[in-house]
Amino acid sequence: MKKFNFMPVVEIDDSAWYARRELPPMTGQEALYARLIEALVAVRPLTEKRYRRLMSQYARQGLPWLGKEKLLRIYRQLCDQGFLTFDPDVPLVLQTKPTRTQAGVTVVTVLTKPYPCPGQCIFCPTDVRMPKSYLHDEPGAQRAERHAFDPYNQTIARIRALEKIGHPAEKIELLILGGTWSSYRRDYQEWFVQRCLDALNGVDSATLAEAQERNAIASRRNVGLVIETRQDHIDTDELRWLRYLGVTKVQVGIQSLDERVLALNKRGHDVQSTRNAFRLLRLAGFKIHGHWMANLLGATPESDIEDFGRLWSDPAIRPDELKLYPCMLLEQAELYAYWQRGEYRPYSEDELVELLVACKAQVPRYVRLNRVIRDFPTTNVVEGNKKANLRELAQQKLQERGLRCRCIRCREIRRDPVTLAELKLVVTSYDTDATHEYFLSYETADERIAGFLRLSFPHQDIALPLPELAGHAMIREVHVYGPSLPLGEESEGEAQHIGLGSRLIAQAKTMAREAGYSHLAVISAIGTREYYARHGFTLHDLYMTLPLT
Repeated sequence: MKKFNFMPVVEIDDSAWYARRELPPMTGQEALYARLIEALVAVRPLTEKRYRRLMSQYARQGLPWLGKEKLLRIYRQLCDQGFLTFDPDVPLVLQTKPTRTQAGVTVVTVLTKPYPCPGQCIFCPTDVRMPKSYLHDEPGAQRAERHAFDPYNQTIARIRALEKIGHPAEKIELLILGGTWSSYRRDYQEWFVQRCLDALNGVDSATLAEAQERNAIASRRNVGLVIETRQDHIDTDELRWLRYLGVTKVQVGIQSLDERVLALNKRGHDVQSTRNAFRLLRLAGFKIHGHWMANLLGATPESDIEDFGRLWSDPAIRPDELKLYPCMLLEQAELYAYWQRGEYRPYSEDELVELLVACKAQVPRYVRLNRVIRDFPTTNVVEGNKKANLRELAQQKLQERGLRCRCIRCREIRRDPVTLAELKLVVTSYDTDATHEYFLSYETADERIAGFLRLSFPHQDIALPLPELAGHAMIREVHVYGPSLPLGEESEGEAQHIGLGSRLIAQAKTMAREAGYSHLAVISAIGTREYYARHGFTLHDLYMTLPLT
């Protein structure tokens, strides 16, 4: 049997430890590695501080100092050699940045090539090496530039990097960033998505349709496709094109719901454009991910708090997810000149924290607040806040005042084990200007979410942008939380794979049938078609549908 090329160490007494094992005994450094891994897995939560403390103890016994990536590789080698029995919990515990996949999927972000943007926003930085609004020293932008913005190379490199640090890559949400997606030529868009799917499939395809067909049954499946665009680019033709590509979620820069602020910042559209775009996207089943910015030119902390409230009081807005981006003053943006003339002032840290506290307290329970600050390297920030942990500071303030943020992200079950007996179905309903929405969620007694479904009932008198959806209720999203599990792997306490998705879909079928809809549609990603087919849905051009009669 092949042995590891370990440095010799002092023998230790392992008799008590070996008595608990049924596998062949190890000696020296092999045993130390195995005992270290066992000790690390026993620590919950395994914080970086606790990891360093345990690593120090074993380093004093002769082990080299190891990062999690190398330790994971050694763990797999020990399992391959027959010294240990593989435990799927170990890679989850030893993951670097475990939050990347604890939401149930693995997000792979890729960037499109530099290309002119139709917008003239004064807060948006311009870097000739990057798509509009991105800087070359952002981590994701650096990765894209290293791969010459090639979609295949970006995708495969990111997957390999995530797998290297312990993350599964069977269920991939592709996040395509880079200015305004809809402004790129459509042949480039189609090629870009095709090559991303080729990277997942591990084989080149002749057409996008071929790549999609392969991915529907591939070992690495695309379970969500996200693009970002402007509201003034959304029309019926764009909806069909996005569905042709396989898009399931659209990010849109709301920025502000104040007409004066939009005009001062040269946004190039009015509030009604956002309302119109959201109506079309919602009626077509897309998940809507809005971006909202505080501290724009012409705004004050007080006006921002009021404007943030309009996101939820205006029935035409009400996005499913939100990024809250306080404006960051960058020399590469036109806003810098306004600051130099004394016409603009960045908020102080205290003002921003208080603003975030007021905003987070308003977020409805059906919304996921994904970010509260843009991840520009702080060396680019000319003046104003340079802290990246504003979310944590705001959370502390909320707790001190007896308040809480009820957004989805703050209530996810994450890594905690859960059983069906601990969960109850909670139905939250709200109206938009075109639909009646239901947020169905399985929650614990303390309101932590294990899984949810977004069910949309179009108003009977509404004109549908896609006539083939007449008489259809729409499932816009099904999401079950917990660490991302490989396809087909059984749950051992995680929320995934204990039947929550099936129960949510069954509930949606019942509610749609009782409401008088003849069909139920779902905006399926390419890689989730097989899953929905098992629930009776069949593919009809742009959507998977199910008759309810």
